[in-house]
Amino acid sequence: MGIGADGLLEREPALAVLDAAASAAAAGRGSVVLVTGEAGIGKSSLVRAWCASAGSRVRVLWGACDDLVTARAFGPLRDATCGTGGHLEAVLAEGAGEAVFEAVLGEMSGGEPTAFVVEDLHWADDATLDVLGYLARRIGDLPAVLIVTIREGAVPEGDPVHRWVGRLAGCPVHRVAPAPLSDAAVDVLAAGSGWDTTALVELTGGNPFFVTEVLAGRAPDRFSVPASVADAVIARVAQLGQECRADLLQLSVVPGTVPFELVDALLGDRLDALAEAEVRGMIEVRLDGVAFRHELARRAVEASLTGLHRRALHRAVLAALQRSPVPDLVRIVHHATAAGDVDAVVRFAARAGREAAAAGSHRQALAHFEAAVAHLDRLGPRERAALLDDHAWELHNAHRFADALRAGGAAVALYTRLGEQVALGEARVRLSRYHYLAGNTEQAQVVARQAVEDLRGAGSAGATAHALTYHGAALALGGDTAVASAVLDEAHAAAERCGREDLAALCLNYQSIARPGLSGEARIALVRESLERALAGGHHEAAARGYTNLGELLHRYGRLAELEACVTEGLDFTTGRGFWSHAYNLSVHRCLLQLRRGEWDAAGEGLAALVDRDEDPGMLRLYAEPAHGRLLARRGDPAAEDVLTTAWERGRRQGSVLGLAYTGTALVEWALLNGRTDVVAAVLDEWRRHAGRPAAEPAWAELLRYAQRAGVPVTPLLDTVPEGCPEPWAAALRGDWRAAARAFEAAGEPYEAALELMASGAVEPMLQAVRALDDLGATPAASAARRRLRELGVRTIPRGPQAATRAHPAGLTSRQADVLDLLAEGLTNAEIAQRLVVSVRTVDHHVSTILGKLGVPSRRHASRLARSLASA
Repeated sequence: MGIGADGLLEREPALAVLDAAASAAAAGRGSVVLVTGEAGIGKSSLVRAWCASAGSRVRVLWGACDDLVTARAFGPLRDATCGTGGHLEAVLAEGAGEAVFEAVLGEMSGGEPTAFVVEDLHWADDATLDVLGYLARRIGDLPAVLIVTIREGAVPEGDPVHRWVGRLAGCPVHRVAPAPLSDAAVDVLAAGSGWDTTALVELTGGNPFFVTEVLAGRAPDRFSVPASVADAVIARVAQLGQECRADLLQLSVVPGTVPFELVDALLGDRLDALAEAEVRGMIEVRLDGVAFRHELARRAVEASLTGLHRRALHRAVLAALQRSPVPDLVRIVHHATAAGDVDAVVRFAARAGREAAAAGSHRQALAHFEAAVAHLDRLGPRERAALLDDHAWELHNAHRFADALRAGGAAVALYTRLGEQVALGEARVRLSRYHYLAGNTEQAQVVARQAVEDLRGAGSAGATAHALTYHGAALALGGDTAVASAVLDEAHAAAERCGREDLAALCLNYQSIARPGLSGEARIALVRESLERALAGGHHEAAARGYTNLGELLHRYGRLAELEACVTEGLDFTTGRGFWSHAYNLSVHRCLLQLRRGEWDAAGEGLAALVDRDEDPGMLRLYAEPAHGRLLARRGDPAAEDVLTTAWERGRRQGSVLGLAYTGTALVEWALLNGRTDVVAAVLDEWRRHAGRPAAEPAWAELLRYAQRAGVPVTPLLDTVPEGCPEPWAAALRGDWRAAARAFEAAGEPYEAALELMASGAVEPMLQAVRALDDLGATPAASAARRRLRELGVRTIPRGPQAATRAHPAGLTSRQADVLDLLAEGLTNAEIAQRLVVSVRTVDHHVSTILGKLGVPSRRHASRLARSLASA
C-alpha cells in the first residue's frame, strides 16, 4: 500500500498513467484519459491531486457538468475558459456554436501542454459531447490531454455518453478505474478513530468518500453507528452552528459549483458563517465558486429537507438568479421547475430551449421546450405557435417523427388562424421534412407545395427559396424528377439572388438525382460540388446531407473505395455535430460496403445494432432492414422472408425511389435463393415505371440481372437499361459473364463475382464459385451451385458445411449450438443475448434458424431435443 505526498492511498498506478499522458502530450502526442468508477471512489480527488502535483508542467483547464434538470450548453467549456481571455472564451460568449469546434482545437494547440479536465461527463449536454468528440478524434496530434471522469452505472447503453465513449475507438485512450481501498488502507485512515476496520469496510465497501464521511462523524458506539453514509453526512451537518447549517441547507439545492455571485446574492452578510463548514471539510472554495466536497454529500443534505423547505430554498435561488443582469437561463428553469413556479417556467424555458438549440444541444433544447409546452394554455396564440414549431424541430432531431408531425401540424394550424403567411410557409417547409422522414413522401410533396404557395409574394425572398428547395427535393425523392429538376433550377436561382448559399448547395445536391441525361460521374460530381460549397460556407446541415447523398450515389454506382472514404469522413462530421439521422444513414452504408466486400460478420453486427435501436428511424428503416434481411437470406436464415417482404411493402407505401431500390433488390435476391419466380416478376412489374428515371439505372440493372439468374424472361426489358449503367451489371446483362465476374472481382465484390461464375454453366467456373461461396458462408447459393454441378454429372464436388457444422448431429453451427445449449438452460432470448454479447435481434434469428434445422415448432421442443442430444 502506498501513501502519496498528496495523501491519496493506493493511487500510484493511476497517477502514473496521468504522468505518462502528460509527458506524451508535451511531445505533441495527445490522448484521452477516461477515469471511471462508482460515486465516491475518488475520481475527482485523483485528478485534482494530479493537477496540483503537475505544477508548471501543464496548463490546467477545469470544467464540470452539473446535475441540473437540463444541462447547460457547453457548460464545462465555459467553466474551463472563464477569465482566460482567449478566443474560445470569446466564441462561447458570442453563442457561435459551430465556431466552438475550431476554437477548442486552437485552445489546445498552444505552446505549453494543456490538461483539459471535464468532470462528471455523465451529465453532459449534446453540444459538449459533440465538441469533446471532435477534439478526441484529433487529440493525437495536439499537445493536450483530455481527462474525463464518468460515474459508473450512470450511463445506460444507448445513452449519448455511452455512444460518445464507443466512438473513441481509434483514438489514443487511457482508461483509469480507481479501485475501492483495501482493508490495509482503511486501517490507516481509521487509526485512532475507535472504529473497527472490518466493520468500517463492511459499512463502506472501501469507498474512500464513504470512509472519510463516516470517520468524520461522532466516535462509534452502538447508538451512533450510521445506517448509511447519508446518515453520517446529516449527523455532521447537525454539529454545525445554526447560521452555518442554514447556509449549507440553502446551498444544498444548487447542483455543482455555486458561482460566487450567486453565493453572495443568497447569503449576503451571512457568508462568513460558512467558514465553519469549510474548516470541517464539508465544502470547498474553488476558483469559480463554492461546492460541497462531493455531490453525494450535497444530495444527502438536500434529501433531508422537507418538501416545503426545499421549495422555499429553490424560490430563493430563483429570485437571486432573476436579479442577475445576465440571467443563466438553464439554472433559472431548473430552479423554477423545482420551486413549482409555472410563470417562471413559461417565461424562461422556451428561451433556454432556443439557446440550447443554437448551441447544438438538441436533447437539452427538447427538454426545455417540453417543460414549456406543458403550459401552452398560458401563452398567446403567436407564442404558442412559435413554441410548437420549435418543439417539432427538436422532436424530429430526436427521431420522434410522429410527435414532430403532431406538434408541427398544430403550429401550422395556429399560424393559419393568425394569418401570418411567412411564418406559416416556413412551418410548412419543416412539416414537409417530418412527413418525408416519417415515411410519407406524397404528403411531404403536398405540404411543400403549399409552403411555396404561402410564400410567393409574401415579401420574403429567403423563405420562398427555402420552400422551393424543399418542394424540389421532395419531388426528386419521390421520383417526379422532370418537375423536380425545373423546381430546383428555380430554387437555385432564388437562393443565389438572396445569398442563401446553404439552399443553393442543397439544390445542387438534389439535382444529382433529378436532372435527366447525366452520367453517373456527373451526378456524383454535382453532389461533391454541393458538399464543398456547404463546407466552405459553414452550412453544416447542408453538408451533412451532402455526405449522405454522396454515399448513396457512390453505393449505387459501385464506387466502393470512394464510398469508404465518404463514410469515414461523413461519420466523423455528422457524429461530431449531432446529426444523428445522417449518421444513421452513413452507418447503414458502411454496413452495405462491408456486405459487398464479403465482410459479413462485421456487416451483420452493425446492421443488427442499427435495426435494434430504440428510436424510430422513420424512412431510414428502408435502408437498414433490407440490408439486414439480404444478409440473412445469403446465410439461409428463414427469418429473411418476413424481414424483406415487410420492408418491400413499407417501401411501396412510402413511395421513395431509393427505398424501392433498396427493398426491391434485396427481396429479388431472396426470391432467387428460394425459387420464388413469382416474387421476382411482381417486383419487376412494380419497378418498371421507375426504370427510366435519373440515377435509377444501377438498381434497375441489378433487378434485371437477378431476374435472369432466377430464370425469369427479361429480354423485352433489356432495352430499358439506360447508358451509364455500372459496367459489371452492364456486362452481365449482355451475357458476358466472364467480364462481369472479372469486374466484380476487381471491385472487391466476391459474392457477385461468384454468382456470375455460377451463371456460366461451365464446370470449372462453377467449382470456383462453390469454393468462394463456402468461404463467405453463403449456404443457399453454394447449395444451388452444387445441385447444378451434380446435374452436369460432376462427381467430385467440394464438401460444403464446415467441420463444426458437420460434427453437430443436427447440422448446427457452433454459435447455433451455443444458443441451443442456453435454450436448454431455460434462458430467454434477452438473457442469451447478454450471455453471448450479441443483440436480442441476432438471438431471435438464431432461434428461428435452429427451430427450422431441428424441425420443431417451439422453444420448448428445441430444449427437449437439445437435452436428448446431449445425453445421446
